[in-house]
Amino acid sequence: MDLSLLRTFVAVHRAGSFTRAAALLGLSQPAVTSQIRTLERQLGRPLFLRRARGVTPTAVGDELAHRAAPHLDALLEITGTGADAAGPGLRSLHLAGPPEFVSLRVIPALAPLVEAGQTLRTSLLADADEILEGLAAGHHDLVVTTARPRGPLFTVHALCDEEHVLVGAPDWAAYADPVALREKGPGVLAGLPLVEVHESLPLVTRYWAAVFDALPGSPASVVVPDLRGVLACVTAGAGLAVLPRYLCEEALARGQVVALIEPPVPPLRTYFLVARAGTLGLPHLARAHERLLTEAGAW
Repeated sequence: MDLSLLRTFVAVHRAGSFTRAAALLGLSQPAVTSQIRTLERQLGRPLFLRRARGVTPTAVGDELAHRAAPHLDALLEITGTGADAAGPGLRSLHLAGPPEFVSLRVIPALAPLVEAGQTLRTSLLADADEILEGLAAGHHDLVVTTARPRGPLFTVHALCDEEHVLVGAPDWAAYADPVALREKGPGVLAGLPLVEVHESLPLVTRYWAAVFDALPGSPASVVVPDLRGVLACVTAGAGLAVLPRYLCEEALARGQVVALIEPPVPPLRTYFLVARAGTLGLPHLARAHERLLTEAGAW
């Protein structure tokens, strides 16, 4: 069987579209369509179902992808013919995840690999579905996400737990007495401005549910789509926020913000390190994957 047909097939399977696969491979869409039809004729079975937007694999297509993709990736790595090949084991690593976590945790952890010659490209994405869709389509090699994916397409490892803290500038502590919070619940905070990353209050809602068994009673006063911006607003006295402890621990140590309550069991959120099934056999992916799992032990 012509390996170029398998390579095109795997690209379409990962991209979910002839058009996106053609762009990834540097081919025209008719050429990709022709190669898939040739492979389907050779196998005597349809591999994809054509939809209004892209394609979905048949059961035969899924089975072929899961069997062939890891071996094809390994062969391309060995021969240096994969995308971004820069020499044995030195392919660019394409990584995606939440902006703050990737910037403050992941990239510094991979710095020794970059020093050793590994090239790194990152995509900072807040939406977990977008992150996983990009991984499935072959746009990323490794991703960090707070949504645990299911199914045989992905290899998933728990990376670390993130503790959430309710914080405010020191002046706000007088309005949110810890004893009153424990005894009376979040009603004590009614009317106080909240700072969040989205109108839906994802972090505040999770915290309120876990700690107070209640929902927030008011909308956000300030919405900043980056947790570092949220911290800056809180430090400046704009209101209260729920933040990951790793992000605000320096500000806590300096007294720029204070934890308004320390619940016996703080709310946690788990990060997962995810790769496409079979790709951890590629040396540059395996090194980065192992490095992140090792470093995460101290996070």
